[in-house]
Amino acid sequence: MNRWNARIGSLRLWALFAALMLVAPRLFNSGLSITMLSQMGIAIIACLSYNMLLGQGGMLSFGHAVYTGLGAFVAIHALNMYSGAGVLPVSLVPVVGGLAGMVFAALFGYVTTRKSGTTFAMITLGMAELVFAMSLMVPEFFGGEGGVSGNRMAGPATWGVTFGPAVQVYYLIAAYTLVCVVLMYAFTQTPLGRLLNAVRDNPERVEFIGYNPQRVRYTAFIIAGFFAGISGGLGALNFEIVNAEVVGAARSGGYLLFTFLGGATFFFGPIIGAVLMVLAFVLLSEFTQAWLLYLGLVFMVMVMYAPGGIASLIMLNARVAHYGKLRALLPAYGVMAAAALAPLLAVAALVEMVYHRQLNASMGSQVAFFGLGLDTASASAWLAVCAVLLVGGWVFALAQRRFSQDWGAVQEAIERETQAIGAAL
Repeated sequence: MNRWNARIGSLRLWALFAALMLVAPRLFNSGLSITMLSQMGIAIIACLSYNMLLGQGGMLSFGHAVYTGLGAFVAIHALNMYSGAGVLPVSLVPVVGGLAGMVFAALFGYVTTRKSGTTFAMITLGMAELVFAMSLMVPEFFGGEGGVSGNRMAGPATWGVTFGPAVQVYYLIAAYTLVCVVLMYAFTQTPLGRLLNAVRDNPERVEFIGYNPQRVRYTAFIIAGFFAGISGGLGALNFEIVNAEVVGAARSGGYLLFTFLGGATFFFGPIIGAVLMVLAFVLLSEFTQAWLLYLGLVFMVMVMYAPGGIASLIMLNARVAHYGKLRALLPAYGVMAAAALAPLLAVAALVEMVYHRQLNASMGSQVAFFGLGLDTASASAWLAVCAVLLVGGWVFALAQRRFSQDWGAVQEAIERETQAIGAAL
């Protein structure tokens, strides 16, 4: 009965996920919103494919963009060579990118997966640098500094769908995203997926029971390369241009950063990370020049206080809510959030003042910050911001201490309730 209820719950979640993708362009119908939604779908596939290595297999890769990027290049060439002639439907171009990603993963993965741990990470980094260097040395394939451009409307229309309007491209991306997410989740439930988890946790025991850990890692690497290539092919269709940046270290670092922030130990964690990645790259970068610094600070805080990512925080509170104890923590959450507001704003003000003084000094000493004018040439402005930071940090420390006490009390109550249920059974 419990298993049947779990299946019904899973079907409801998948239906909700599909419904959200279906109605999203209706709720957010501006050009920028549809573009961001398309990028979110592409990023979800890329981050989930990366998490197949990091979260499920324990393989820290610094070169996952190699497979999304090479898949994108092959897809854009296929679009130019075959789709315009009516040989290859535009809707199948991402599959070509996926097959290319799988082939390159089989080629490079044979070398990289022969080692594990730090050695694997360093080999992937070297492979990524090798491919990026080749992108400038082989302009016939990579297009040189200008990249390779294409036209997704070159082929004949199918049922009136030309993929000219951005919303048509979005629905194509949404369809691929749904199918790929379902397939990658199904992979986690297969014997190979379970064996990959075992290789991550205890490769010696896996070898002891008769399996080859390197072969398991290699197979998973190829599958991850396939989905990464699909993501790259969708990106080629969406932007209609592919350049060397798609195989660069910054793109690989983005996959690593946001997969970790979302939560690599949970399947839905990379989905959260992918959404955050698009919001940061598209929106946050428009608000401030220091957006990369803010991302670095957030990453440091998450590593120190929530190494399981945002998904782990959600699951912790979901467990508390399951036992009916979340309401007791809401006042403490509210107090801690209010106490954190002042030091966060003070840190942001300091960052903006430093950036303005170093990069925009020719525009005057005044910097606008949430409607306030801060004079970077005045010592009183710096002292005031530092005072807010110190006082706010002290208040937040007190609030955090109080929250820790309340959290501990709730956990003890849950533990007692769990022991009572166990004793009754």
